[in-house]
This record gives sequence, C-alpha cells and structure tokens, in this order.
Amino acid sequence: MPCWKTRPQHMKLCAWCIQLSVVVLSEYSSNVPVWSLRLLPALTGALSVPMAYQILSELGFSHCAAMGAALLMLIENALITQSRLMLLESVLIFFNLLAVLSYLKFSNSQKQRPFSPSWWFWLTLTGVACSCAVGVKYVGVFTYLLVLAVAGVHAWHLIGDRSLSNVSVLCHLLARAAALLVVPAAMYLLFFYVHLSLVYRSGPHDQIMSSAFQASLEGGLARITQGQPLEVAYGSQVTLKNVFGKPVPCWLHSHQSTYPMIYENGRGSSHQQQVTCYPFKDVNNWWIVKDPGRHQLVVSNPPRPVRHGDVVQLVHGMTTRFLNTHDVAAPLSPHSQEVSCYVDYNVSMPSQNLWRLDIVNRDSDAGVWKTILSEVRLVHVNTSAVLKLSGAHLPDWGFRQLEVVGEKLSRGYHESTVWNVEEHRYGKSQEQEEREVELHSPTQMDVHRNLSFLARFLELQWRMLTAKSDGSEHKYSSSPLDWVTLDTSIAYWLHPRTSAQIHLLGNVVIWASASLATAVYTLLFFWYLLRRRRKICDLPEDSWLRWVLAGALCAGGWAVNYVPFFLMEKTLFLYHYLPALTFQILLLPVVLQHISDHLCRTQLLRSLFSALLVAWYSCACHVFNTLRPLTYGDKSLSPSELKALRWKDSWDILIRKY
Repeated sequence: MPCWKTRPQHMKLCAWCIQLSVVVLSEYSSNVPVWSLRLLPALTGALSVPMAYQILSELGFSHCAAMGAALLMLIENALITQSRLMLLESVLIFFNLLAVLSYLKFSNSQKQRPFSPSWWFWLTLTGVACSCAVGVKYVGVFTYLLVLAVAGVHAWHLIGDRSLSNVSVLCHLLARAAALLVVPAAMYLLFFYVHLSLVYRSGPHDQIMSSAFQASLEGGLARITQGQPLEVAYGSQVTLKNVFGKPVPCWLHSHQSTYPMIYENGRGSSHQQQVTCYPFKDVNNWWIVKDPGRHQLVVSNPPRPVRHGDVVQLVHGMTTRFLNTHDVAAPLSPHSQEVSCYVDYNVSMPSQNLWRLDIVNRDSDAGVWKTILSEVRLVHVNTSAVLKLSGAHLPDWGFRQLEVVGEKLSRGYHESTVWNVEEHRYGKSQEQEEREVELHSPTQMDVHRNLSFLARFLELQWRMLTAKSDGSEHKYSSSPLDWVTLDTSIAYWLHPRTSAQIHLLGNVVIWASASLATAVYTLLFFWYLLRRRRKICDLPEDSWLRWVLAGALCAGGWAVNYVPFFLMEKTLFLYHYLPALTFQILLLPVVLQHISDHLCRTQLLRSLFSALLVAWYSCACHVFNTLRPLTYGDKSLSPSELKALRWKDSWDILIRKY
C-alpha cells in the first residue's frame, strides 16, 4: 500500500482539538514517524467493522443483519479514505461505536448479572469511550449526550422497578453517575493535563490565546515577559493588548500621523494624532501610566501600585502625547467617539485625558492592576466612554491598522473593551531621549510567575468552543444539505507526475440507501406508535422494545451528529458527516430485517425481497470497485476514465493537462 504523506495544517498549541480545514500537499521531513501516525486511524477504521457487527448482535438482530452492517462499513469508500490518512474522523467514529457497544453490553449484563465484574467493566468502558470521543473532537459530545439520554431513560425505568430495594436502586444510580459522569470528566482532565505537560513550548499560533497563556509557554512570550514586574505602578511602561483579538490580536498603538481633516465622506475630524490597534510588536505600542497629580514619568521608590478605580493618564512613550477622547465621531464608527493622542492646536478643544481603571477580574474593590493577569477596562472620566477595539480596518491614511473608539453606550461586558498589560517595565528615565532608548531595550527585571493548569485548561476549552473561521470560503467547503445527497467531494492527493489521486467520495448506493432507511424507519415508528395508541400492537413487546432501542441509538445517533451542523458558524466539509453516516449504516440492516420479518408476510415475498437485497448489495460492491482508484490512489487513470467517474458536476475530479 502506498505511503501517502498528506500533511494537515494544525495548531501546534493543541493538536487534540483544533482540526484541519484542508489537506495541504506537502512532504513531511524524514524525522516524522509517518507510519506510526497513520497506524492509529488505520487501526481504528479497521476495528469499526467488527464493532458494527457486535452492535447489531447486542441489539438482538440476526447474524445476517449484523454481517450486513459490517460489510457495508467495509465497502464504504469515504470511511476507507478517511482511515488511510492521518485524519481524526475514523478515530472519532471508533470511540463513538465503542461507547454505544459498551453501553449495550452493560445493558444486557444488567438483565443477567448486575454488579458483576463484566457489568462494571462495560459500564466503566462506556464512560472511558465517551471521554475519548470528546477528547478526539468536540463533536464527540453529541454521541456522549445520546448515550447519557438512553442511560437516563433506563435509569428512570429502574427507579420504577418495585422488585428492587431502595438501597439497590441507589447503588445502581450512583454506579451510573460515577461511570458516566465522573469517569469521563476525570479522563478528559487527564488528557489535557498530559497534553499541556508535554506541549509546553511556544508555537506559530499562540497569538489566539491570552497573554497569560502565552507567557506560560516556553520560548515565546515567556521569553519576553519572564521577570517583568507583577504590579503596574505609576510610571510603569506597558503595552496593552486587546483581549478580544478579533479580527487579529493587536496592541494599543499610536504614531506621529494625524487623522485627516476631512474624511472621504466629507465628515470632519479633530486632526489629532492617530490611535489604533496594531497587530505587530512595535516600539510605538509602549505607553506610560502617569499619575494625574504628578509630573514625573518614572516609578518612585517604593513603587505606588495602580488599583481598581484609580484615575490615570496614559502617555504615549515615543511622542509623549496623552491618550484622549472627546465628542467627535470616530472615522469608521460614527456612533462612537474618536480616540486620539492630544495635540494642542491652540483651538477651543481642550484635552480630556483622564481614564478610570476598571479591573474586570478583580478579587476585591482594592485589587491591584497586575501584568498579564488583570483584565481591565479604561473608562473615560469626562464622557464615560469605554476604550474599545471596533475591529474595522482604517483606510490607507491609517496604514490599514485597526480602529480604536470610545464606546459611549455601554452594552455590558464585551472582550473588545477589555485590555491586559502584556509587556511591562518600571520606567527609570525622566528625559525623553533616554526614555526612547529605554523603550527600545528589553526588560531586565527577574520576577517569575506561571499560570495554573486549571486556568490554562479552562481558557483552552473556551477558545476551542468560540473559535470561528475567518469567513473566507474554501474551495471544498460545503453545507450540511450537500452531504446527504453527496453533492460535494474533497480532493486529498494528486500524484506529482501521473493522474493517480485520492478523493473523499462516498459509495452513492450506500448513502442513498441509508437516507432512505432513515426515512422508512421514521415513518414506520410513528405509524406503529399511533396504532399502539389505539391499542393495536403490530409487534410483540420484545420486538417493539428492540425496534425502539435500535432507532434511539442509530437514527438518534445520525440526528445528533448531523443536525447541530446547521447551527454552527464554521467552515464545514464532507468529512463532518461521516460520524452521522456511520449510525445510518447501522440502521440500514435493522430496517431491512424488519421489512423481511414483519412486512413480507409470505414466503414468496421474502424470497423476492432476499433476491432484491442480493442485487442491491452487488450494486454497492460494484460502485465501491468503480470508485476504488479514487479511494486508494494506486492506479493512474486516463482523462476519459476520470471524466467517466465524474458522476456529478460538483465532484472535483482532477484531470491533469499534459
């Protein structure tokens, strides 16, 4: 089997959770263990086949139905492609299926030998598998919630079982709570404890994290900030980073240029010195925290710390002008105030440069402003406007930097109005020339601090939950509606010299049949439910319960792994549908056996139905074999052969022009 070295672009900071958006065709270096990295998805993809068989068997369906589920998993082209590359969908599917299988084995053990070793084993393994599914990808939480819902229904019936004593019921509930709630939570914490212990160095995407998180990583911001003074004092020289960091992380910045007197729309400005948010480290990002009642711009001995509620002035280090705002409309946000550094033009526009410090995450009202750790809002004393990053890019006269405004209408807490001190030194030079030299030099203080594991863990979870795509449309992105009908594909690999290639394409027969089976199951379920309401029981009680449980796990598994994507604001791809498809494949033999056993009432109908099943499965095998060159990439096809495989215009089959 060829060893395709497809390389996903991922965030070095947290490879557990932040996933690739596209596979980039570039070679790994020779020291990367490609074979080992491919082993896990290949192994989990292979093990998913026998697990499909086991799940149908545990649900009480026939050997033929269970074998059918395994064979369908075996010839599904998209699942094969995903398991052959260094991708995480096959690992996620494996743990989803393991969670369902373990719970079914536990449930069947409950009927025979509760609290036996095997009972405890399968119950605990259910919780472990659920935590692993969530650990692989956040969307694994959907299957976890499904298992919890089924377990909750079973526990509710258990409470109503009068044959059990109160103590026995309590033990059952406590065992389930420990295995399905405590164990997954502990395992998930353990994953990130190990991860954050091993991945402790700075990476190329650290800037999406807070300054405190970056400072805890070796070799990045920690190299710059380690040893800085902890408490901000009057006379401190600081850089202020916006906590929101959207559209890009940036620092409060000013420079000699002024706002144009007249904007493009004819509106006038104050013609004051520009204040922006700049996405790069720069000497013009430095500000001096000044006491309004004193003239000195250096830290006294001993230092006087700045506390919550104090009124300060911010002096731009390189131009010595004061941060200012006034009742003049901002250049791009006319509903907000312009923020500038005050230039005295000897006109009737006085300086308004007093700012009240509001420490958002303070422990008490006397909290001290701290480097890295404190998140602060700067509230303008004269107008009550809050210093805010609007996120809009200024025109060329503003060097395409980000607009900073005074937000007068407070709409509650928002990260765009919150700032933190990232770099900090105690100012020592009163003369401007000496101070400029000082601002260009690195910090020299030697005070160490670190961020706790829990703080890093919580921030990482929040960043992953709130991370959004940059809004740009990807060539292979798609909508959830495209997935069901397989109207999209992804080109993963193209041989550098021949036409051999790998695509994420599904077996159209299986995809269409699985969707049809889901619709048939839903209609039959509600039909039986209505008839049972009329006291007409078409199915024996044990068959009905098996039918309901299979639907809850298989149809429910499809729904919970598919419907939430309609609500997600992120770039979506076809591979996001594969976990849902897996549950649909499990449902397909369930529906087929039900039709054969309960709807084909004569032997002739059963024989005809069996013949149709053989023909249908033969078609599925034929499609698998036809698409095989695009699944394995082991065969070079001619342009005419490639065109013949483009069954839909939306399939992006690559045809090389020689």
